[in-house]
Amino acid sequence: MSQLRPVQVIAVSGGKGGVGKSNISVNLSIALAELRRRVVLLDADLSLANVDVLLGLKAEHTLADVLAGTHTLSEVLVTGPAGIKIVPASSGVQRMASLGPAEHAGLINAFNDLGDQVDILVIDTAAGISETVVSFLRAANEIVVVVCDEPSSITDAYALIKLLNKEYQVQRFRVVANMTRTQHEGAHMFNKLNSVCERFLDVSLQFLGSVPFDENVRKSVQKQKALLEFAPSSKAAVAIRNLAKTVDQWPLPGAPTGRLEFFVERLLQAANNRY
Repeated sequence: MSQLRPVQVIAVSGGKGGVGKSNISVNLSIALAELRRRVVLLDADLSLANVDVLLGLKAEHTLADVLAGTHTLSEVLVTGPAGIKIVPASSGVQRMASLGPAEHAGLINAFNDLGDQVDILVIDTAAGISETVVSFLRAANEIVVVVCDEPSSITDAYALIKLLNKEYQVQRFRVVANMTRTQHEGAHMFNKLNSVCERFLDVSLQFLGSVPFDENVRKSVQKQKALLEFAPSSKAAVAIRNLAKTVDQWPLPGAPTGRLEFFVERLLQAANNRY
C-alpha cells in the first residue's frame, strides 16, 4: 500500500436541498473522467439516494452487501457515463457507528481493494447537517459547498460551515454557485457568504466557480441522463467542465493520509465519536 498514489477525496454538500448538489456531483465526476481520471462516485445520501435515478441505472447490490460480507466493493460498483464507477447508496452505511473491529477492518480492506483503480473519490452527501453528513465531510480531503441564490441556501450553507469549523476545526471550503442567472451573480453569492464567514469564523472560503441556470438540466433529469451526455455543449455543461479543470489541478493529499483506507478510518472515527 505504501506505493499507491494518493486518492483525492472530495465531498460535495449543501446547506439545504434543491441547490443541485447531486447534479453537480454526477456531472463533475463525469467531467473529471473525461480528463482521464479514474473516478468513483459514492452516493452518500442515505435517505434519498438519487444518483442511480439521475442516471437511469439499476443497482442490484449496495454498500450494505459489502458491510454484510456477501459482496466485495468492486462487485457492487455500477458503471456510469464516461466510465465512472458508482457505489450505490445504502442505509447500511448508518451502521458504521456500531461496527465491530472485524467489520471495521473489512470495510477498510474493501476500499483498499480500489486503491489502484481510483484517482478521485467524489462523495455526494445528503443536504443539511445530520450526523451522517458531518461524518462524510470530516473524512474528506476537500469539501465543496453548493449554494444557489436563495436566502435559505446562504443561511444553511453558513450553518454547515460554522458547525464544521467550530466543532471539528475544519478551515477550508470550496464554494460553487449553482443556477446563476447572470455573470456576476455567482461572485455576489460567494462574497455574501464569505463576508459572514470572515466576520464570525476562522475559515478560508475559495470560490470554485459558477454554473449558470440551464433548462437542459431539468430536461436531462427527466430523461434520466447526465447533463454532459444529454447536452454536452450546453452552458451548464461547459461550466462544469471548467470546474473539473480547476479541481484536477488541486494538490493531492500527502501520503499516507491520502490513501483510501485512511478515508474510511477517518469516516469510522467520525461516526464513532458521535457516541
